[in-house]
Amino acid sequence: MPRQTITITDPNHQWLQARVDSGEFNTTTEAVNDALRRVREIESGVEELRSKLIRAEERGLTAKSPEQIRARARAELGLPNDV
Repeated sequence: MPRQTITITDPNHQWLQARVDSGEFNTTTEAVNDALRRVREIESGVEELRSKLIRAEERGLTAKSPEQIRARARAELGLPNDV
């Protein structure tokens, strides 16, 4: 596994150390890796949402009513229409 030396601000150091002291993580390295993993997950979700918005924009306007749109979305998600 690659090793890297980084410099962090005092507030970030305190936050990381508090996570270790609480027992949430065994080491600050684990806490940093968890934080980076979460950022990657957020970025991935943002990119997925961005792609969906672009596709929706490219499809243009619709003549469907809000009720029709909701019904289709609920059907695609396998949800009942009466909720």
